[in-house]
Amino acid sequence: MSPVPAAVELAAGVWRIPTAGDLVNSFAFVDGDGAVTLVDAGLRGATRPIVAGLAAIGRSPSDVDRILVTHAHPDHIGSARALRARTGASVHVHDHDADYVRHGRMTPRDPRLALGRVLQFVQRRQPRCEVDEVFTDGDLLPVAGGLRVLHTPGHTPGHCAFVHEPSGVLVTGDSIMNWFGRRRWSFLSSCTDYVMCKDTAERLCEPDYEIAAFTHGPELRVGAREAVRAFVRERRSGR
Repeated sequence: MSPVPAAVELAAGVWRIPTAGDLVNSFAFVDGDGAVTLVDAGLRGATRPIVAGLAAIGRSPSDVDRILVTHAHPDHIGSARALRARTGASVHVHDHDADYVRHGRMTPRDPRLALGRVLQFVQRRQPRCEVDEVFTDGDLLPVAGGLRVLHTPGHTPGHCAFVHEPSGVLVTGDSIMNWFGRRRWSFLSSCTDYVMCKDTAERLCEPDYEIAAFTHGPELRVGAREAVRAFVRERRSGR
């Protein structure tokens, strides 16, 4: 098996940074002036692979001025506090997930699932981090020419995907995973509302993009939008 590279170029100025092989990914968007926006901060201990990924693209922690969070789960915010301290970057989260990040509380689990109720009881805490700014659905963030926010709740209340309009890269968040190269829904036991998670994944069919970049799994570079649309529609129709 080939070693996983420190960084994978998706488009000009857009990079995937694997933080636990291809299974957990962060992303780097580089502005023309060299400033970096990170999307997601991985698990605890992900600072090292993220810094290595930055070095691989010729950047350093001092270049990072913004950290965006797709959602408030520990494999996406685990190193946010450490990275904020090391880089001086501001941390941005959707308004509906912001308090979970600030206070280190787990987002609710789907009460219709027995395992979800158990996990909600036993997993009350997670890494916490200060939140400097919040964003909402439809915001066009000033990231490398424009990063559009798509609020896709269900996995968590404030779960979001992002579309980088200049390059045509979609960051899916956990609405859809590309687990070992196969598309699948989020794990039911990790969702706040599993039905809503599948419903709002329809939003990933709407924008134009060329590459689907998954927070879990490798990206799709050929026919990405068509593949995502086919997955959502076939799975939602019960096939």
